[in-house]
Amino acid sequence: MKFDIITIFPKIFDSYFNESIIKRAQKRKLIKINIHNLRDYTLDKHKSVDDKPYGGGFGMVLMVEPIYKAVQYIKRKSKVKKNKVILLSAKGKKFNQKMAQRFSKLDQIIIISGRYEGVDERVAKYIADEEISIGDYILTGGELPAMIVVDAVSRLIPGTITKGSLEEESFVKNDKYKEYPHYTRPENIVINNKKRQVPKVLLSGNHQKIKAWQKKLTRIFG
Repeated sequence: MKFDIITIFPKIFDSYFNESIIKRAQKRKLIKINIHNLRDYTLDKHKSVDDKPYGGGFGMVLMVEPIYKAVQYIKRKSKVKKNKVILLSAKGKKFNQKMAQRFSKLDQIIIISGRYEGVDERVAKYIADEEISIGDYILTGGELPAMIVVDAVSRLIPGTITKGSLEEESFVKNDKYKEYPHYTRPENIVINNKKRQVPKVLLSGNHQKIKAWQKKLTRIFG
């Protein structure tokens, strides 16, 4: 799986993508993450990527031309069949586990990270295949949402995470499904002057009773 992220702040991704599971997945060549600086696709000497919006208003808007050039270059270079261009936007469809599972079947995802007041609407209409949001709130840019999409999709790529870990976790069955609670050592601990214990059934060694307890506490909200 290839992830190509278009951004004007490429260094933002360095730390997160070079740690833990994402780092190991890249080393094992299960995924490949390419960061593209949008300014590399401009033609003017100032490497301008934004401009004032027509009709007036506050803020600056990312221009369509450099984004189009970046997407075209990435597509020509990769030459894969199953890819999607994703625009991260507050007005997009809400990203969820079902969407992550669908994206994990692709060969490549090209992610456009917006900034400032937004992105020229022609990007959403004529360049992006899908417009998605990670929640009903506003961020300063699309870099954090891009990391979330890469993380959520990467862990579903076979080999990234132990298969058994994926079979029982929250949202695996539907968007209302929540996994049972987990406990580990110590068996007893005092929190706010009260003794807090691990449920006795988990210490019983009776796997049948443990499974029944887990099933009982698996929550399906609706």
